[in-house]
Amino acid sequence: MSLPEIKVVAAAVIDTQGRVLIAQRLAGSHMAGAWEFPGGKLENGEEPREALARELREEIGINIVGAPRPLIRIEHSYPSKHVHLDIWVVRQYQGEPQGLEGQAVRWCTQAELERVELLPADAPIVAALRLPERLEVRATQDYALGASAEPDPQGRLRGVLCTGLSDAMAASDAGANFLVLTRELPHEELRALCELIPIPVYTPGLALEDAWGYGATGINDVLIT
Repeated sequence: MSLPEIKVVAAAVIDTQGRVLIAQRLAGSHMAGAWEFPGGKLENGEEPREALARELREEIGINIVGAPRPLIRIEHSYPSKHVHLDIWVVRQYQGEPQGLEGQAVRWCTQAELERVELLPADAPIVAALRLPERLEVRATQDYALGASAEPDPQGRLRGVLCTGLSDAMAASDAGANFLVLTRELPHEELRALCELIPIPVYTPGLALEDAWGYGATGINDVLIT
């Protein structure tokens, strides 16, 4: 028998010091006591951005200001359900985050976040948060760009250079951690690519919030020859 399918939106809420907010699951809930990124289930007919704004308002008392940044989509199977996670980054918001449902909340640095007991599905989120909004160099201590999705010998996130949907799909299926488009695509083509590709996508030629609106997680400012 197939598992129930659950669609969830969640956010990495980041403060002015670069810390990330996490919340602790309540007693009596699935995996009680574990930490997670705040969010919740999509209601029937809701768009992800709409659901994200509602969940953050209801759960931690903040209102999103401006455009949230798409980060990564994840699928994870638990014994009782199969979860589809749609993760966003929220840096601009109004209000002071607090656990309105009685849950504990805490701020973590990136290093602390990697040591916290998070839900099993959340590990790829922590890794993706190491990626910048703008790619300005081909390699750092956190990531490296290349032509293939082969694992990086230093354990860095692996970005693959792509020209369009076909090679983007191939790189994603091969295990790339993120994709970097080397040319600007027509906007609807970019939107369609980002809807199909679950990992972060970087595009050239757009302002950040415009890129986020089409589903890309950031801008490719690396000189590609």
